[in-house]
Amino acid sequence: MAEESGTLRVVVADDQPVVRAGFAGGLASAADIDVVGTAADGSELVALVERESPDVAVVDVRMPVMDGIAATAALTRDHATRVLVLTTFDLDEYVFAAVRAGASGFLLKDVPAERLVEAVRLVADGSMLLGPSVIRRLVEDFADQPATRGTDPSAYGVTRREAEVLGLLGRGLSNAEIAEVLVLSTETVKSHVAEVLRKLGLRDRVQAVVWAYEHGLVTPGSAP
Repeated sequence: MAEESGTLRVVVADDQPVVRAGFAGGLASAADIDVVGTAADGSELVALVERESPDVAVVDVRMPVMDGIAATAALTRDHATRVLVLTTFDLDEYVFAAVRAGASGFLLKDVPAERLVEAVRLVADGSMLLGPSVIRRLVEDFADQPATRGTDPSAYGVTRREAEVLGLLGRGLSNAEIAEVLVLSTETVKSHVAEVLRKLGLRDRVQAVVWAYEHGLVTPGSAP
């Protein structure tokens, strides 16, 4: 894994051979990224991840046999691999389903190679690539469900500092951005995020965003 070698292990899944090769080639051109395999559909992707245990999977949403949504759900349920989904349209309904399934973010498929490389690094580092429109849509999707928990994170053992991190996380900030705001190291922020997820029983940063909105730590107008 990346922590041991200093190199990010990445796989790419897309049903179009030319697109798949293009993404793989662009990523492989980065000195710190090793593309360890490609897949033409979600089923191949799941098998590939089982075999290679990559840090990040770059996944097209629409694929045959098993689509990117089902594949994302399987990967985030059974593996530590983070998922970055690709889509043709910014507000594609499939994107929201993929993010709810556990994806760490999404990009448009016409993304420049350098932006894709940057995105993979951010996702591997534990950041979440969700634009404001996606965050709002997720909140609308989840927040209409009746809240069953109190609004004070301290009731769940969350410290004041962890609550600050959660609030900034809810606004869509990356670990590096949170570290800058709170004048902390990125490693300290990563530790706080991990504790917040553990204490609140949340699967990932996406659920943390929804929790922050549902419990009043963040309001829709405060999203970036």
